[in-house]
Amino acid sequence: MIRWVSRKILVLGPLMVLVASDAFAGEGLDSGDTAWMIVSTALVMMMTPAGLALFYGGMSRYKNMLNTFAMTLVAYCLASVIWMVWGYTLAFGPDKAGLIGGMAHAFMRGIGVGSLAGTIPTSVFALFQMTFAGITAALVLGAIVDRMKFSSWIVFTVLWITLVYCPVAHWVWGGGWMAEMGALDFAGGTVVHVNAGVAGLVLALMVGKRIGYRKEAMFPSSIVLTGLGAAMLWFGWFGFNAGSQLAADGLAGSAFLVTNTSAATAALAWMFVEWLVTKKPTVLGIASGVVAGLVAITPAAGFVDLAGSLVIGLVAGVLGFFSVSKLKSRIGYDDSLDAFGVHGVCGMWGALATGLFANPAVNEIGKGLLYGNPKQLWIQALSIAATAAFALAGTGIVTGITLWITGGLRVPPEAEIEGLDSSIHGERAFEIV
Repeated sequence: MIRWVSRKILVLGPLMVLVASDAFAGEGLDSGDTAWMIVSTALVMMMTPAGLALFYGGMSRYKNMLNTFAMTLVAYCLASVIWMVWGYTLAFGPDKAGLIGGMAHAFMRGIGVGSLAGTIPTSVFALFQMTFAGITAALVLGAIVDRMKFSSWIVFTVLWITLVYCPVAHWVWGGGWMAEMGALDFAGGTVVHVNAGVAGLVLALMVGKRIGYRKEAMFPSSIVLTGLGAAMLWFGWFGFNAGSQLAADGLAGSAFLVTNTSAATAALAWMFVEWLVTKKPTVLGIASGVVAGLVAITPAAGFVDLAGSLVIGLVAGVLGFFSVSKLKSRIGYDDSLDAFGVHGVCGMWGALATGLFANPAVNEIGKGLLYGNPKQLWIQALSIAATAAFALAGTGIVTGITLWITGGLRVPPEAEIEGLDSSIHGERAFEIV
């Protein structure tokens, strides 16, 4: 993920339990790194309650737009509180058997104004990581808009961040077993996108299909808002990926460059494939291609060069289009906004591609198949499979607990037909004349 975390993980292993303490304070605070990380944190924060809310909101139906906004916003708010109370310590606290962090830093205990994580304040590092938890939970939402109870979503989000997201974050970034194994995930291919994509698929299957799915037209409420949301996600993703270096240095600049290149390449690939297949290059397709490219480059951003990013983006655009247009219809699941097709599938490709294209000339930590290390590809494949399996089982359990607590996952049929903006929130996004 990040230079200092990755090196400590791969070299020191279990000693990464010290990450949240003053253990690395000897490096000293760097004001440039700190300023960059504060900006990066703000960029990633904007991605959820602004970028993703617009991206998802524009794709939802007009009668459910505000509900989509509300569920996105509340996911970020819940993550903000959960992370500081118990989420951070579960992910980055003292390692317990490579599976989870201990509770030493619950309520941010032991982390003072002078505590450092590398060259930045631990408080900034914790807040940066919190924004990742927030957007990961919100990404799951895309699979079940139009039909899930607001109360059930709240319960699900609390449980899912705690029981699914935090363990996987610890495995990869907190000194857990995947870190010990040498899995490469610079900014969240497995932790964020595979995790959220598979969770969305499981939740969609358990909640069930929308009323009228494939029997009536379900038009997006505003492609303009979706396009604007995609642009804001693209902008914020520079903090997401380049910020994951935790330093204002050359590797952060390289991550910035390949992130933009992959996004642009994937958008063009999606557009041309769609144009060839359907005869129409849609704005929704271009916007989706941007996100597919961003998703795919996320785990690889700090490990690959420009050539690698071009291939990753090209494949992501083509793979994303066919996952959304063909895979979903053949299997028959109702993933409303294609959380699995874009984030799950393209996240798996990106994590696997990291094992192919990781270039030690970019980052000495990463060496992929094309540079003489076939073992890395196997490690990446194992990390994908383990994350997907855990997300599948964990999300199933969390959804079952949510069902038991709330008495139901989805809104009554009459509320779904009326629209969730009105039936749940008593508001309307648009005045229908």
